[in-house]
Amino acid sequence: MEKHLLDYNLKVRLPVILFVIIAVFAVTYYSTYAERNGIGYTPEQPIKFSHKLHAGTMQIDCKYCHTGADKSRNAGIPSADVCMNCHTLARKDRPDIQKLTEHYEKNKPLEWKRIHKVPDFVYFNHSAHVNKGIDCANCHGDVKQMETVGQTNSFTMGACLTCHRKPETRISNFEEIKSNLKKGPEYCAACHR
Repeated sequence: MEKHLLDYNLKVRLPVILFVIIAVFAVTYYSTYAERNGIGYTPEQPIKFSHKLHAGTMQIDCKYCHTGADKSRNAGIPSADVCMNCHTLARKDRPDIQKLTEHYEKNKPLEWKRIHKVPDFVYFNHSAHVNKGIDCANCHGDVKQMETVGQTNSFTMGACLTCHRKPETRISNFEEIKSNLKKGPEYCAACHR
């Protein structure tokens, strides 16, 4: 009787349990893929800001507000004084501009919610990419068409390595910058420092 029960457990129950475990893992892995990679993350910001208006319609260069993009590792999130360069005069009657002005006058920082972020154990240098002529939209999506910015691309190791290995397939403005561009590094210490 014990041998029969042992055979039944090994032949029927164990495979069913393993199948259920693998199926649950697979479904969970694929259904949470976008969330784990940040794709679609679009937090509500303290002040409504239209990139479509500013970067798109008005054609303000990304580097005007994100001043570190071509100078340092971090692109930077603009402070209220950058916004006030225009909004001391423009659209002062709007509620969000009044809120911005209040932050500026009290020297209180805006608590923007960061959208695009690589893990803490990864080194990424914006200036190394921007100064090669790589358009911001390659990683950040077509921000010029976004009313509210959200993450549209994956910042996983696989995504970065695909771009480093085959930049011609991932960089939309590759033809115009290819003379200034080499394949990116693939050795571990380039990003994991």
